[in-house]
Amino acid sequence: MMIMYNLMVIFIMFVIGNLIFVSKNKHLLVVLLSLEFIILSIFLIMLLLLSFIEYDMYMLMVFLVFTVCEGALGLSILVSMIRTHGNDYFQSYNLL
Repeated sequence: MMIMYNLMVIFIMFVIGNLIFVSKNKHLLVVLLSLEFIILSIFLIMLLLLSFIEYDMYMLMVFLVFTVCEGALGLSILVSMIRTHGNDYFQSYNLL
């Protein structure tokens, strides 16, 4: 019963993160935070399921390494855009 409650909470976290990601945001930082929220919910569901079947947690360490790399890359792009454009608004970027 407790596992079903945890899965429901994690699923709600995942849905909220996706709703924030697909909504029209003005700032790049909000998009990056919503991606990290989605990654956190995926990490929690992997932790729950791997501990439920009593499997080794090496895959979680690999997942965390890639998550940290993704977060560092996103922050470096954010800093680069702020330095070149002066803000992180999506309207001020010419993406073409």
